[in-house]
Amino acid sequence: MSNFRHTVKKYIPKPIFRLFQPAYHYALAYIGAVKFRHPSRDIIVIGITGTKGKSTTTEILATILRGAGYKTASLSTIQFTYGDRVERNLFKMTMPGRYFTQQFLRQAVDVGCTHAVVEMTSEGAKQFRHKFIDIDALLFTNLTPEHIESHGSFAKYKEAKLRLAAAVADSPKRPRTLVANIDDEHGQDFLNFEVEKILPYRLNNLTLHSLQKDSVTMVIDNVTIRVPIVGVFNVYNTLAAITYARSIGISLEQIRDALAKLPPVAGRVEQLQSPAGAKQITAVVDYAHTPDSLTQLYQAFTGKYIIGVLGNTGGGRDTWKRPEMGAIAEQYCDHVILTNEDPYDEDPRSILEQMQAGMSTDASVDIIMDRREAIQTAIAMCPVGGYVLVSGKGTDPYIMGPNDSRLEWSDAQVVKELLQATTNEQEPQ
Repeated sequence: MSNFRHTVKKYIPKPIFRLFQPAYHYALAYIGAVKFRHPSRDIIVIGITGTKGKSTTTEILATILRGAGYKTASLSTIQFTYGDRVERNLFKMTMPGRYFTQQFLRQAVDVGCTHAVVEMTSEGAKQFRHKFIDIDALLFTNLTPEHIESHGSFAKYKEAKLRLAAAVADSPKRPRTLVANIDDEHGQDFLNFEVEKILPYRLNNLTLHSLQKDSVTMVIDNVTIRVPIVGVFNVYNTLAAITYARSIGISLEQIRDALAKLPPVAGRVEQLQSPAGAKQITAVVDYAHTPDSLTQLYQAFTGKYIIGVLGNTGGGRDTWKRPEMGAIAEQYCDHVILTNEDPYDEDPRSILEQMQAGMSTDASVDIIMDRREAIQTAIAMCPVGGYVLVSGKGTDPYIMGPNDSRLEWSDAQVVKELLQATTNEQEPQ
């Protein structure tokens, strides 16, 4: 199917291909539903959408549901889970094509899952990958500019997201539920549909919240919930999941007990410590790839010495934000290392120079094209107690180059290897 698609794109003029592309994707969605026997009819499907926080919210809600005794599947940018089975997402996309989501739901039903938490994207909605999935609920996290070049405008990007809320309203399931962050200026728009349950949430729903070095703590109705993740953005992500969980009868005590055991969310503010015997620093791997998410990442470590290692969104997309990302890194980091990320068919150095153009002439910045060397340099120059924040890729499994070439890659694995190497370097001769 992939080879067929590339052949079609090669020989059919782009205007004609684009004209028929929506029908092609719609047909695939229908074929997938029929092929896998409409699995969404036999499982509770909870969609998660927004610009940021989708993957983390997916993992948090899946953890709560499992803690409450529900056999739960989950689909996210990070991984696919089917009950106890876990598969890393190697597709470099959240909602893979060729009716993958239908296949995922069928496998979830076949192993006895009662709930499926599915991260849903604007790109997926644009290509009808949510069609013919009967959705029970949708959780909206936030909305900021993203994928503008793909969608054509922010308005069209938002419109694609709202199609997911409309899909809940059109679902034959009952009850249908919409959960939205109304501290976000677009949140109310995701609640303006006729469904049985409209559930807004905002930060002042909490009696108290506090941020620690390695966790966040929330107090709701006299129940204290500690979650081993950091940053106010993760308070919001957790609150989204809690709001839905409570609506289906899961108690705050069950939520508290489940989230105390939340496993680290890979590639999402994933903290990695240098080993014993080495210079004590903390490296953080995060997916932050929008100006707002990068700002929030850095703000989570306010007061710390920060070396930022970053590239930008891949070549050929969202070029508008490159200088802005550079300016944000300069504002919050003590030193910045710009490095290669996913250049695709663009000149990778040109991408980084566009980022540097947003920085002042006296900025403390290096350009190191080799990503491994960039991380190694950051670790070597980071002082004791400092933080190396490696952002942009998260759990992305490849560095994408020209002509869809790909280099297998894992920021977390490289960071672990380089942190371990600092121990070996300090061993006595």
